[in-house]
Amino acid sequence: MNDVASLKSWILDLDLPLPSLRNNTADGERLMEAIGGRLGGRPVRAELEVVSRLPSLLRETGYRVRCTLFEDRDRWILLDVGDPHQPSSALGLAVDLGTTRVSLRLVDLCACGTVAERTIDNPQVRVGPDILTRIHHAERDGGGELQTLIVEALNREIKTLTAVAGHNAADVHAVSLAGNTAMTHLLLGLDCRWMIREPYIPVVNRPPVMRAAELGIEAHPAARIFVFPNVGSYFGGDLIAGIFHSGLHRREETAILVDVGTNAEVVLGNRDWLMACAGAAGPALEGGVTRFGMAAAEGVIDRVRWDEEKGDFAWHTIGDQPPRGICGSGLIDLAAVLFRAGMMDIRGKLVPSRCGARLKMIDDVAHLVVAWAEETASGEDLMIAQADIDSLIRSKAAMYTILETITMTMGMNLNELPAFFVAGTFGVFIDPVSAVTIGMLPDLPPERFIPLGNSSLEGATRLLTVPGSLAEIDRIRDGITYLELNVNQAFMNRFSAAKFLPHTNRALFPSVRVPE
Repeated sequence: MNDVASLKSWILDLDLPLPSLRNNTADGERLMEAIGGRLGGRPVRAELEVVSRLPSLLRETGYRVRCTLFEDRDRWILLDVGDPHQPSSALGLAVDLGTTRVSLRLVDLCACGTVAERTIDNPQVRVGPDILTRIHHAERDGGGELQTLIVEALNREIKTLTAVAGHNAADVHAVSLAGNTAMTHLLLGLDCRWMIREPYIPVVNRPPVMRAAELGIEAHPAARIFVFPNVGSYFGGDLIAGIFHSGLHRREETAILVDVGTNAEVVLGNRDWLMACAGAAGPALEGGVTRFGMAAAEGVIDRVRWDEEKGDFAWHTIGDQPPRGICGSGLIDLAAVLFRAGMMDIRGKLVPSRCGARLKMIDDVAHLVVAWAEETASGEDLMIAQADIDSLIRSKAAMYTILETITMTMGMNLNELPAFFVAGTFGVFIDPVSAVTIGMLPDLPPERFIPLGNSSLEGATRLLTVPGSLAEIDRIRDGITYLELNVNQAFMNRFSAAKFLPHTNRALFPSVRVPE
């Protein structure tokens, strides 16, 4: 089969015709023609340092070679050549460049398996925890500091991961990176200022395949980096990678994908069409609103249940440590428990007569004790305030309204969806039943909710393990229609209706029992 479908990994072993007086093609051209003929005739480009090794190598191996390849949009790139009798040491690095956390996965380009994996805090957090702060900082200094921070972090992690695997940084031949539009612009050293000013224009939506060395990334001399394309300022390559991983764009049946971070980003579609939108539905779930709210980590409450025997909360912490905070999934569970127990009414207000001793008034604001002082890591009561619950109600209303608006725009009903993909830590930790109870997610059977984990990292990994994917990724990107919610009056009307538990229209949530 003379096309890319025959390429099962980025490593290609070839037997070249021996040179003779009748076939005296130069060594470099001989290899390029063989690669092009095997892979559909697209041009092949090789760096001079790669070609310069061919004369000795070909004659030592009897014109049998192992090629490490990568794909540009219009050609193949020959990254390295070696002896096929020797085990391949070619590695790829998949990166999810998150605003808060950066996940990295080292991949064997020959075996297409994971070699090592690691997640770190994004060092840019020290400049500012949010994207706006970082962009304003980049305006003042040209972006140099933020770019340096992330490149140096990537280089440290490349050394760490490769050392753990018994390799070195020079074995990394390809980097696949997905992140939101602002994060990838800051990595590339691009001017972000116009992304946050109307009409919100990024510098580039489809970054070129570059040499990793151009960004200061320490890897193989010919290593290339592919940065997933974005649709615009607020729909980035991390979502494109998520679609690519989920296979949403290959499905015959329509499904939905949700990724919740600072914003809730939603894609609805199938193999024929994709509709996307984004809205602010994530802050209350990211630990940025409540005093005890924090991202998922050791000692953070991630699940809350009601113990019928004790008539009290039963919570679980990550790592089974004394509680020191509560993350988004724990907060959603808690709200569902409070609502089902009648401790919180349909407006999301705490009911003093039902909360008992756990209700405390501090500065005239109602607070609910989730864990008593003797149970916590700090020795203080772990509480949430009524204001924290109000913030969650707004977030859940925004989430449901985003989902309702995008499906109704396409003439669909949320409860008809056969599959509901949930990406990120939100998808890993959230209990769909709790989210349905408070009206955050539609009232679907639990089995229809499909957690994807870190879909951005998985999509970046898939690029390294499925050669020939660039055209598919570009088709995803070009096939997305973006729905602007900021000017959608119907969205605002639906949002008001969704600020009740589970909703003003109880018929939308038949499985939820509303307490008397």
